[in-house]
Amino acid sequence: MVATNSVGGGPLRAWSRLPLYARILAGLVLGVAAGVVLGPSTQGFDVPAKLVLRVLGALAPVIVLLAVVNALMTAEVAGKAGRRLATLLVTNTLVAIVVGLGVANLVQPGTHANLKPPGEASRAPHGDFVTLLIDNVPDSFLRPLVENKVIGVVLIALAIGVAARYAEGERRELLENAVGVAFDVVLRILHWTIALVPLAVFGKVATIIGHAGFAPFKALGAFVLAVLLALAIQLAYYLARIRLQSWLRPVQVLRGLRDAIVMAFSTASSTATMPVTYERLKILGLREGSASLGALVGSNFNNDGTALYEAMSALFVAQMLGHHLSLGEQMLIVLTSMVASVGAAGIPEAGLVTMTLVFTAVRLPTEYIALLLTVDWFLDRCRTVINLMGDVSVACVLDGKVRAEAAPELRGAG
Repeated sequence: MVATNSVGGGPLRAWSRLPLYARILAGLVLGVAAGVVLGPSTQGFDVPAKLVLRVLGALAPVIVLLAVVNALMTAEVAGKAGRRLATLLVTNTLVAIVVGLGVANLVQPGTHANLKPPGEASRAPHGDFVTLLIDNVPDSFLRPLVENKVIGVVLIALAIGVAARYAEGERRELLENAVGVAFDVVLRILHWTIALVPLAVFGKVATIIGHAGFAPFKALGAFVLAVLLALAIQLAYYLARIRLQSWLRPVQVLRGLRDAIVMAFSTASSTATMPVTYERLKILGLREGSASLGALVGSNFNNDGTALYEAMSALFVAQMLGHHLSLGEQMLIVLTSMVASVGAAGIPEAGLVTMTLVFTAVRLPTEYIALLLTVDWFLDRCRTVINLMGDVSVACVLDGKVRAEAAPELRGAG
């Protein structure tokens, strides 16, 4: 009896122990084989992808709401340091998105494929930026959660988070515990959904190859190169900012953060890497206050690589479908990517989750996010490194141009 159970559960247990990226790669390979062999008969194979993305679309606004509220309630930043931190975070994220859209418009990786839009609902919105923005501002407290309007969700989260900070004593502790428990519960459901991603990849890849051949994947290769180019430009921006606005030197920072960078790439989680980043920044000689603001507080709001990736993904899919997004529509992508990235800290596969909100804002079909899953496991690691370096750059700039040891009056200021 015991042996039978062991044999029966063996393959499933072995499969579940594989890293997610390995399972996605397996789904990709099997999907290619099924698409080549079965051809048009693969119609219907993409049902798992549609279901997964529908569940992610339902979870995304709740996750962002809880993540932002939790970050606002627990973050301890005030005064001049808080204002300077906010300015640095907004500037870094805005630069990242502009870099992403600039590279996507220049390279235009999506033009290498020509996919048919899945229906009328996929038509991109038209109009000036102000009109598009007003359409995303909530006229009801619950409507943004129902319609996946990320701007409205973040506005509600900001209101709740700021108001909750006025609670004191046991009431404040009760609120923090309630939000924390709710966040953990929703993340558990998200983990279950993400476990089905390899099946979604298999079905979507099989369907695309069976009906459109390999052309979309040629475009996907161009997209990967474009994203890597944009991430490299963003990294160069960080290093230049460190060189010009702090006492550290870029080579010194990269050498000192090697362990954190390797850990960020291998785990694809800047949150898991956060303690290592904080410790390495202190070893480099940064004041404790600067290191904690950049690595601990800033990491809750700073996800530049994710924001860059989401903006490029939206433009890439629009190009694949033959949509020509106006300047106003691209500005809406900038705004939605910024606010969506605010709630991305600590969320597994954050780029995938919040991308559904960005796509919904400009009425792009979320079902094509499944195509990006085939390369997301790799790009997720790359953008996590950029998220980490964004935190590091903030910490370095906050530390200023004078090292603590060189200014006795500043010792112990952190």
